[in-house]
Amino acid sequence: MFRILIAAGGTAGHVVPALAVAERLQDAGAEVVFVGGERAEARLVPAAGYELRTIGVAGLSRTNPLRAARAVGLAALAVRSAGRILSELQPAAVLGAGGYVAGPVGLAAVRKRIPLVLTEADSHLGITNRLLARRAKRVCLAFPIDGRRGERYRVTGRPVSPPATDRAAARARFDLSDDDTCVLVFGGSLGAQRINEAAIDAFRDAPFRVLHASGRRDYDDLADRVPGEHYDLRAYIDDFAEALAACDLCVARSGGSIFEIAAAGKPALLVPYPHASADHQTSNARWMADAGAAIVVPDEELTPARLGEEVGALLADPVGLAAMASASAAIARPDAAQTVANELLAAARASSG
Repeated sequence: MFRILIAAGGTAGHVVPALAVAERLQDAGAEVVFVGGERAEARLVPAAGYELRTIGVAGLSRTNPLRAARAVGLAALAVRSAGRILSELQPAAVLGAGGYVAGPVGLAAVRKRIPLVLTEADSHLGITNRLLARRAKRVCLAFPIDGRRGERYRVTGRPVSPPATDRAAARARFDLSDDDTCVLVFGGSLGAQRINEAAIDAFRDAPFRVLHASGRRDYDDLADRVPGEHYDLRAYIDDFAEALAACDLCVARSGGSIFEIAAAGKPALLVPYPHASADHQTSNARWMADAGAAIVVPDEELTPARLGEEVGALLADPVGLAAMASASAAIARPDAAQTVANELLAAARASSG
């Protein structure tokens, strides 16, 4: 069968969708090898059982010219490193799954005329995908994007791991009883300081359970402030689908994780990160809100009082909350990972034929 190489790195938001695609490829009999760096992929990829080849590369800073220049220099070297890996492994196709490694690996694939498929998790094309899109066999979009139509582009949704379906088992994992109401708070693999600070104060005396994944960066600062037994603070939650299955409401940023929320059929209070490129998190959040699946609180308006008030109002209206949950499930794209995998396999077959 085919060997497929996946370039993904940086945050779990890039790596976890790539792992979902890898699982579908492996189910189809393909061999999957990852290329990445030393961030989230260094832990998540080997833990999932896949080989990881590493290259030296860094994200492009938008605020520090010196760091940006260093990243450009590393990227040039990374293209050579990626080229050597491609020459050795001879993959039938390459997936550029986002993050700082996708650019060098994607460019090396184009130079070697290896079919390239790209995924875009946001409501605009990132700089790497803008540069590579014209040379890709397919660009798989999480959302429709103005000006990105035609045969080259396909709206697939964002690949996610299958949602957990055993709510009772998920609740047992987090010591939740059938009668407990649970609010899940998270901000991505790095965490979201604004949400972290607001939540631990807003829910200090909450009459419900709180499951809070703070990210490792803020965990130590928050750990001494855990208000009581109703508050379960964790730096990171493995098998995050179980946390989604266990909860009744999510409080989160609005990056690519909104597709995981939708796949789990959960209502959400979303706080878009205002400094995301092209303000794409606001667009992501609006997509869920327009569907009736979420309410949106701007980052600058998030205070403990506002958060407590909004969450309290949502939980006090079980009929409305159930309607939001149904709306969330309705906009999910559970087949996204399989669709992207099929695109890769089709590209591989075409090149091998």
